[in-house]
Parts: sequence; structure tokens; C-alpha cells
Amino acid sequence: MDRALLADFLRARREALQPEDVGLPRGARRRTGGLRREEVAIIAGISADYYSRLEQQRGPMPSEQILAALARGLQLSPSEQRHLFDLGGHSAPRRAQRDEKVSPAMQRIVEHLTEVPAMVCSRFGETLMQTRASIALFGDYMRFTGMSRYLVYRWFTDPGQRALYPPEDHDIRGRVFTVDLRAVYTADPTGTAGEIVEALLAVSPEFAEVWRRHEVDVTHHLDLKRYLHPELAERGEATAPDRDFVNARPSPTAWIRA
Repeated sequence: MDRALLADFLRARREALQPEDVGLPRGARRRTGGLRREEVAIIAGISADYYSRLEQQRGPMPSEQILAALARGLQLSPSEQRHLFDLGGHSAPRRAQRDEKVSPAMQRIVEHLTEVPAMVCSRFGETLMQTRASIALFGDYMRFTGMSRYLVYRWFTDPGQRALYPPEDHDIRGRVFTVDLRAVYTADPTGTAGEIVEALLAVSPEFAEVWRRHEVDVTHHLDLKRYLHPELAERGEATAPDRDFVNARPSPTAWIRA
């Protein structure tokens, strides 16, 4: 357990949240941004004194239950959850490594991109948030359920998904989506990625053939990405690296390409 780094991390995440992010009233007398220590204690279900001692580097080693409560209360991303557990001297539970959600900070960024076709996607290719401009370009990706939530699954099972791309680009797009899926699968083959791979192998001979290639890097797809739109016709986008969306994989880093 690293008390100093744990205290710094908790303080930074607390100050990054606003009361309205966690359903608390702001109040007229609030002079500084961020949550107060007692507010974090309330939403995490622990005592204010115990939380204060953690930030003051005086607290005992927190249990996994305490860390899980703090992760929920502070709305940490999966990467931040793993970091919190590491600082607290524990291994993150597998369920915490698989959770996917939009952090309040990322949500505020995307809400301001009113004229930009942007998405927030999980590392599995599930659309978690989408701007109006993105819906106009790609369609409503948040309407899907089941396995169809994942872009790579739709690519190999739903012909309508491919209508956005010129036919001559279909092969490279499928390989790119498969490479992205393999990266997540390699890190956790028993989780959601494994479920997606198993489902695709059962229904798509094309995916099975691409999967057997064991490609881990498709570098020649970086030059130009082309889209077909029923009203705007073909549009191209130079990409380097290849990131269409605001990408939350989950990671504190985001790439934006419009």
C-alpha cells in the first residue's frame, strides 16, 4: 500500500467531480469546485473521519470492500479502478476490470461537441455516448441490444453496417475491427471479448477466416478512411492514428477525429 499516492489519487478524483455529477445539490455557499470529503464519504457509504484519514495518509490499509465503494462513489473508469486497487494494496476484482461507463469528465467534453460527429466507445466497440452529428453520419448506434451492441459483431453479421463504407474497403475494415478485438481478447480471453469471439465464430465463416490469421497490426489502413452517406455521398478522412471517435477504452486518454 502506498499511502501518499493513494491520498493524492483520491484527492485528485474528488476534486474532478462536481456535486451534480453524483446527484448532490451544489448549495449556495460552495466556494471551490469539486466534492467535499464528507460528500465522498456519503456517496461511498463510509464515515467522513475514515475517508479524511485516507486523504491525510493516516488511515489503515483499506479493505477491498472499501476500495470498491470508493470506486463507485468517485465514478472511476475501469483503468482508474485498477489503479486505485493497486495503490490500496489489492488486486482489482475481475468485474471491476470489465465495467464500461462514461466518466463525468468525458461526458462533459462530448456534450460540448455539438457540431462534431463524436462517439464514446468501450474497448469492446459498444457505443456508450453519441452526439447528434454522429447519429446523422453513422446512424443511432445506441439502439442495439445483445451482441449487436458491439461494432465488430455487427460488422460480420449485419450487412447494413457495411453500407457506410465503400465495398472495396470492406476487407481492411473487417481486419481492423478484428485486430482491435484480438487486443482486448488477449488481455482477458474469459471476459466479454471471449464471448464476442465465441459468438462470431459460431455464425460468421468470414470472421473465422480472419481470426485464424492472428493479425495483431494492420498498418496500411491509416492513410484514408472513406464513408458513404445517402445524402452527402462519399466523404474521406485522413487518419493518423486511426481513431474515428472519442475513444474511452477505458483510458484517461482520448483521441478525437471529426
